[in-house]
Amino acid sequence: MNELLPTLPVFIKDVLSGMAYLIPEIILVATFIVVLLADLFFPGRRSSLAFWLCLTGITASVLFVAFKVPSVKGPALLFGNTLVSDAMSSIFKQIFYAVIVLFAIFIRCNPRVKQHKKGSGDLYILLPAVLLGLNLMSMASSLLLIYLSIEMISISSYLMAGYVSGDDKQTEAAMKYVLFGSACSAIMLYGMSLLYGFTGTLTITDPEFLLGLGEMPRSVVVIAVGLVLVGIGFKLSFVPFHFWSPDVYEGAPVPVTAFLSTGPKIAGFAILIRFLGGFSPQQGMGSISVFDFEGVLSAVAILSMVVGNFVAIWQDNIKRMLAYSSIGHTGFILMAVVVSTGSGLKAMMFYLLIYGLMNMSAFMLAGKIEDQSGAVSIKDYRGLGRFLKIEMVCFVVVLMSLTGLPPLAGFIAKFLVFSAVFESYSAGHSMWMLALLVTGAITTVVSLFYYFKVPLNAFLRQSETTPVITARRDILTYIIIVLTFLILLWGVFPGLLI
Repeated sequence: MNELLPTLPVFIKDVLSGMAYLIPEIILVATFIVVLLADLFFPGRRSSLAFWLCLTGITASVLFVAFKVPSVKGPALLFGNTLVSDAMSSIFKQIFYAVIVLFAIFIRCNPRVKQHKKGSGDLYILLPAVLLGLNLMSMASSLLLIYLSIEMISISSYLMAGYVSGDDKQTEAAMKYVLFGSACSAIMLYGMSLLYGFTGTLTITDPEFLLGLGEMPRSVVVIAVGLVLVGIGFKLSFVPFHFWSPDVYEGAPVPVTAFLSTGPKIAGFAILIRFLGGFSPQQGMGSISVFDFEGVLSAVAILSMVVGNFVAIWQDNIKRMLAYSSIGHTGFILMAVVVSTGSGLKAMMFYLLIYGLMNMSAFMLAGKIEDQSGAVSIKDYRGLGRFLKIEMVCFVVVLMSLTGLPPLAGFIAKFLVFSAVFESYSAGHSMWMLALLVTGAITTVVSLFYYFKVPLNAFLRQSETTPVITARRDILTYIIIVLTFLILLWGVFPGLLI
């Protein structure tokens, strides 16, 4: 105890200086408590007070992020190098904010959630906690913080997936999600314990971390890193850790499915980038290679693109099709991660933002069409283009963007990724880069076959029965229109966002 006394003032000063960078997260904690009390004392089916308090709190949080309070020119290492506040974390936080706000509005407008006996207040309580976990995932530079932030998101996701458990399919989906997620979490924790035993430090940015791994046999390091990638792979749902994704996406409420396909997945890439940063040789350390990340991640990206896009062709349920589409997009984004250069990182960030808007829009449209027509399979979409004109036109634009067709933002996003990978191939002539380019091009063409089944059925095929559907316009309709316009605008003028 006496040995720690001289370091106590330094420790306290470090904590106090670091708190200034965590004002957005402190606001989220306060918001969580306020929304919890509001829903406790003013419960209700619509939970209007909880909704507006939640929206106000997370908006106040992101304002501190956007205006960079406090202002820093470079990365700031916080709390003994366990957290990093830099430009990348700031961009990720703003993407998370956009996803969470859209998720909150989607919950507000979803009849299935509103009419459930539990109401929607508990979901609003979870949103600040979820955003806090997402923010920490973008900042974590310690194995302990990586694990805790992932678990914050996982526990909240488990609760949301089984929240409106109205049938056996959803209950089964929620159970699969919990069991598979718990197993992957345990495996990841075991891998982290091995890394800590090898290096003696939990901070992946510490030079001792890479030096310690360099002194260990390569085989045991590969096993430890592989175990950690299992947990990250669960969040990203890349092959071969994708089995939970289609069942959970199909069984969960549509707003929850929209969130699971965007927020945790985007945060998973933030964690992956931070984790890979710990294995980059630092100045004066020479070349230390303990794991072939390029080969492993390239193989995973290729498998994810192939499995996701080819299996999606045979899906009839719209949510299962979008689930496999999401797996394919994960593989495509991994192409930019493999490049590991400035252009690759910029391409990844742009792709993640556009992907979040596209996927959220797609599930909003799928949910709204299901609410108004009862259509859950693609065959049920036959003839709906005559009745739900605005929804179907927006759906076609969003699906074209997901395919990567010009002049939409999805095309720019894919173009930037292809450019980064091609630049890397031209510099080093790596066969992995060539394989990624070829696979990405082929699977992009393949995606046309399942994405265009929606407009094919909606506009060119007739239903056997004559449905009587009256289009209902609400706030969600106008938000979908705005998102569709942004996808078109940023496709024509990408400089506005880049």
